Amino acid sequence: QVQLVESGGGLVQPGGSLRLSCAASGFTINIYDMSWYRQAPGKQRERVATITTSGLKTIYAGSVKGRFAISRDNAKNTVHLQMNNLGPEDTALYYCSTFSGDYWGQGTQVTVSS
Repeated sequence: QVQLVESGGGLVQPGGSLRLSCAASGFTINIYDMSWYRQAPGKQRERVATITTSGLKTIYAGSVKGRFAISRDNAKNTVHLQMNNLGPEDTALYYCSTFSGDYWGQGTQVTVSS
């Protein structure tokens, strides 16, 4: 059974940091480019970061470039998103998936508020 389980979200003050994790099971991520997405209330889902299979190339949405860093550990079948200098505009439900959106988890909520 394919599963993606995101964790690490929470409430953080503006300027703070969080590290999200995504654990995959039922498939091996090493053949997929992996991405983190987010969806804020009333907005469309947005892909914020992508990492290639080898981890050698990363791509970021303009809104998070320089603040977020995606990484992967193929041996552990996990993907991570380090988020720094968070602002209220980063408040959303965050998901990991393949670049093509083949599988989805429940997401982890990130709320940035003072």
